[in-house]
Amino acid sequence: MTASRRVILASLIGTSLEWYDFFLYASAAALVFGKLFFPGFEPLTGTLLAFTTYAVGFVARPLGGIVFGHFGDRVGRKGVLVFTLILMGGATFLIGLLPTYETIGAAAPILLVTLRFVQGLGLGGEWGGAVVMSLEHGHPERRGLSASWPQVGVPAGNLLASGVLWVLSATLSEGSFLSWGWRVPFLLSGVLVLVGLWIRIAVTESPAFAEVAAEGGRAKLPLVEVIRRHPRGLLVAMAARIGTDVAFYTFSLYVLTYVTGTVGLPRTVALTGVLVASGLQLLLIPLFGGLSDRWGRRPVYAAGAVAAAVWAFAFFPLLDTGNTLVIVLTVVVALATHAAMYGPQAAFVAEMFSTRLRYSGASMGYQIAGIFGGALAPIIAIQLVSSTGSAFAVSVYVAGALCLTLVALAFAPETSRTPVPDATPLPA
Repeated sequence: MTASRRVILASLIGTSLEWYDFFLYASAAALVFGKLFFPGFEPLTGTLLAFTTYAVGFVARPLGGIVFGHFGDRVGRKGVLVFTLILMGGATFLIGLLPTYETIGAAAPILLVTLRFVQGLGLGGEWGGAVVMSLEHGHPERRGLSASWPQVGVPAGNLLASGVLWVLSATLSEGSFLSWGWRVPFLLSGVLVLVGLWIRIAVTESPAFAEVAAEGGRAKLPLVEVIRRHPRGLLVAMAARIGTDVAFYTFSLYVLTYVTGTVGLPRTVALTGVLVASGLQLLLIPLFGGLSDRWGRRPVYAAGAVAAAVWAFAFFPLLDTGNTLVIVLTVVVALATHAAMYGPQAAFVAEMFSTRLRYSGASMGYQIAGIFGGALAPIIAIQLVSSTGSAFAVSVYVAGALCLTLVALAFAPETSRTPVPDATPLPA
């Protein structure tokens, strides 16, 4: 196996495990955390509080991106990626051991929020490093494809988390699942992290970073330099990502709450849709990443944004049919539109920044947008349906966020032809 393929495999497996941890928490927040950690509230409020603890992870992600991006640009990519995997997996494993509110009272949700914050720190440093390593090790003319492989870790992690929860939901009674069954996927994370570490430790450092380090070109304060040298690139990366994030977490996470709470179907129906759609994304994300090498990042990205905005208005009426097959197909199409955006997104964001600042710049642009996108999307969706009595308002919200993405793409350069590692800072 070549060095570049080994790095891509390590990045894919590492990000899959990290996103498994992150999505596992998100799915548990939709299904069980409201009952176990906020039992004193009526169901809607309990679910909102559970999603609020879920949002804490998004708040922590930019901080993780800044901290680990600093060391990734100063010390090297590889060591940082090993540490973030340990941090994320350890926090997830400990969530599986947490006592619930019934056992220790208010300390239970406090500990839950703390561990969610640690999860966010780890994931905040993970994404940028995995993408940068894959892009810098990959073939210069196939950067879109190379950088898309860590993106595949998102549906892979979601698939794994949803699959484990689906099996447990299908085989355990409601009482057993709430009593102990929900803990099993979190404890399983400890074993998966060991596998990821075994693979990740064997990879070599990024050749582009090694060249910068050998020439004495490492940034002293990467965060400050990113803001000074790449202000437009940072804003474009953030704005382009917000709509993608809102669409994804509405289509893959809020759908769990909507199908079980509003449509009134078992949670296995929504989980089946997410499972099938995530499996398809495993193929579609690298496909669209590769197409962005041929057609350009912006055209592929924009096509996905337009398709997702249109589908947002069909999404909830189709869910309301209550037909299992229709619901599954609805989620599949929704996440296919997301794949068209997510495939070229990694290279698009990373190519905005020069090599000496790429880890910090890509992490900041990607993770800060998560606060305004994925962190708020399920909470806003729940409130919109509660206040209006209709999911149409959610569709408008998703379409509006995707319009922001399209505006950002209109102001972005076409980065598929930008040389790496000699990316030129964009004008302010």
